[in-house]
Amino acid sequence: MSEKVPLFIDGECRQSSASEWLDVTNPATNEIIGSVPVTLEIEMQRAIESAVQAQKDWKDVPISERARVMLRYQHLLKKNHDDIAELLSKETGKTLADAKGDVWRGIEVVEQAANIASNMMGETVENVATDIDGYSIVQPLGVCCGITPFNFPAMIPLWMFPIAIAAGNSFILKPSEQVPLTSILLAELFQQAGAPSGVLQVIHGTKPQVDYLLEHPDIKAISFVGSVPTAQYIYQVGTQHHKRVQAFAGAKNHMVIMPDANKAQVISNLVGSSVGAAGQRCMAISVAVFVGSSKQWIAELKVEMAKIKPGSKEDPEAAYGPLISHQAKQRVLSFIEEGKQAGAVCELDGSHCKVDGYPNGNWVGPTLFSGVTTDMSIYQQEIFGPVLVCLEVETLEEALELVNRNPYGNGTSIFTASGAAARKYQHEVLVGQVGINVPIPVPLPFFSFTGWRGSFYGDLHAYGKQAVRFYTETKTVTSRWFDDDIPDGPNLTIQLK
Repeated sequence: MSEKVPLFIDGECRQSSASEWLDVTNPATNEIIGSVPVTLEIEMQRAIESAVQAQKDWKDVPISERARVMLRYQHLLKKNHDDIAELLSKETGKTLADAKGDVWRGIEVVEQAANIASNMMGETVENVATDIDGYSIVQPLGVCCGITPFNFPAMIPLWMFPIAIAAGNSFILKPSEQVPLTSILLAELFQQAGAPSGVLQVIHGTKPQVDYLLEHPDIKAISFVGSVPTAQYIYQVGTQHHKRVQAFAGAKNHMVIMPDANKAQVISNLVGSSVGAAGQRCMAISVAVFVGSSKQWIAELKVEMAKIKPGSKEDPEAAYGPLISHQAKQRVLSFIEEGKQAGAVCELDGSHCKVDGYPNGNWVGPTLFSGVTTDMSIYQQEIFGPVLVCLEVETLEEALELVNRNPYGNGTSIFTASGAAARKYQHEVLVGQVGINVPIPVPLPFFSFTGWRGSFYGDLHAYGKQAVRFYTETKTVTSRWFDDDIPDGPNLTIQLK
């Protein structure tokens, strides 16, 4: 049975008056599990007005109390961890283990948001001139907005609104229309944690709703995660309307394998990082770059990838779930076919994958290509599916040149037993997040998620100290007090009374 997904405005769930509704489907069955409204302009305006009013009071709440809200929120998220994961799994198709990881990585950011006070400290210099002091204070921006993708319905919203709100802002969340249910549950739990009504709002919709947020004068900052074309659009339109924007885009993450790397570790990490979450994550390894011959690797890699089976969330043996939609599946299948036609060797073909009991699911099996060249679409484009492509180069210098020539710079890794090779790679590679014998180097929340080049548009990144800077403004004060203003004796006593 499907349900109508509500809006979350003024601290409560409200049914939209929209005339247009979109289906929410379970990707494992393609059955409709809900309908999400295309929010009306009058409803969005109400949400923004509520956020404006709420922020006026919230910014004056002591920072220690704002932090305590986050402590209570992380407690509720942990208490309801499995229920959130179950709902998330239902609307994304993720395995329960994957869904639980999604929730937990978000909880880690909420815990960091509870540490907001130490990240909002200003600076002081006494006597910048004679009897004059200089100091800076950090203040919130106002109303901020997050536009989030389908692939991490808990983690990515939790990258955004807890830090923004802990810093004294209010926040409007526009989740992907494909996965709206998790965001509503996150908002309800946030209200239960004691957040004032109006500090967090959730609306739904598509491009017109995004445009409304991008253009509205009361929205001061936009956070976005999604595809390259949409990230470019949001960055351009948002900055044209004088907003602060951070837009996280696509990726083509390379793992460089040196000849001295441990084979068992490499193959195990390559398999998990390439097909985990059905390849639907911006930090997935989608390119393996073998320094020297790949022959000693490919045969064993193929065997291990062939053991990986997708399946439903009810299947404890399933390594990953379906792709998010039929359209996403067809896109991945078209890339696989293009790779074959271009002359790459399809060592393992997941195009005809079937899962017992789920004939209508959006399944694609693990797919492995060797003999890939840089002019092929399967190398150049982000496939966003369980597809790994393999290339060969002669030297580490050639590997660095290959990675740095690629337009994306989200994540990369190198597997080697050589400290010198690892040091050279981390120093010279033009990628924001580097793993050394670690396949997916997603930073913990006290650092920031630092994609580079075509993977990010903006200046300040998500979570960590950079996120606090993104959601705040610095005010510098120069202060002087005159000696003849100091009261003495009885006058001081009278003034103190």
